[in-house]
Amino acid sequence: MVVYSITMKSPLLVLFFLSFINASLLDLFENWVTKFQVKLENHVVFERVFRNWVSNHKYIELINSKNLTYKLGHNQFSGMDEQEFREYLGLSYILLDETPETTLKTNPLEIVGKLPDSVDWTTSGAVTPVKDQGQCGSCWSFSTTGALEGVYFNKYKSLQSFSEQQLVDCDNYRNGGKDMGCSGGLMDNAFAWISKKGGLCSEIDYPYVSGTTKETGKCQTTCTSVKNSGVRSFIDVPPSSDDEMMKALSLNPVSIAIQADQREFQLYKSGVFTGACGTKLDHGVLAVGYGYFEGEDFYLVKNSWSTAWGDKGYIKLGRGSKYNNGDGQCGMLLQASYPVL
Repeated sequence: MVVYSITMKSPLLVLFFLSFINASLLDLFENWVTKFQVKLENHVVFERVFRNWVSNHKYIELINSKNLTYKLGHNQFSGMDEQEFREYLGLSYILLDETPETTLKTNPLEIVGKLPDSVDWTTSGAVTPVKDQGQCGSCWSFSTTGALEGVYFNKYKSLQSFSEQQLVDCDNYRNGGKDMGCSGGLMDNAFAWISKKGGLCSEIDYPYVSGTTKETGKCQTTCTSVKNSGVRSFIDVPPSSDDEMMKALSLNPVSIAIQADQREFQLYKSGVFTGACGTKLDHGVLAVGYGYFEGEDFYLVKNSWSTAWGDKGYIKLGRGSKYNNGDGQCGMLLQASYPVL
């Protein structure tokens, strides 16, 4: 559930606004409120959210009328403008750009043979169901656990759901880490922290709560790390290269960073996303494959905004050197890595 709130204004102004509401749009809006279990705290909130929703509704219709390679649609963020969207998800907290502590020097990508035409780790059992980071800038922790889950499955043939909350609470300067909980982080830093601690606990033993509390919690030390989950090191995929990214994805899912604060990304629904999208990295996600769809090469990416967003929680990002001068759609080729067990 998304809760919208705002300081109360004059009720007379609200009533004046309500008298001019388009009835057909109001019906659609109320259907959206019901479908996404949106909580509107008062009439003033209703006014603001409705205005945003109508603006987004018209934008969705405009983009979809152009017959592009992708479609937009309503989701839990339809009642937000772009700034509110950034703030809600913590997208204003740029991923911490620090030099990682340890990186494996030997590059196993060199031994990859002929690349397959397509890869999809979601069909092989290496990817857990889509999760929801909620109102916390913890995307980096979800990207980290996703990569660890994939590598762990490929090595031990067991799909484990690892704890994002442990990373949010414990991977910080107070506990020998470098990340900042709900205020952002970097996947390589998280891999290094897991390496120091000798592993990571399971989701069941250390469940995620920061999506609703909206804050970093106190580090709990009672859970036991999943057996054999200690990270030996990690691989940084050479940047700005589709060939290197596809090599890495032929081995396992890969943590990536992207720019996700654009309106079209906010309202993405289906197809291959080829819209304008920069390289100001502000969001960690998980690349889980690549392929070809209706005339477009793409990367398949798992997000952490629940299945209500995008294509059941996923997005297809355009693949090829034409995106951001080779840095990838939304900058996805700039900061990619995965752990080694």
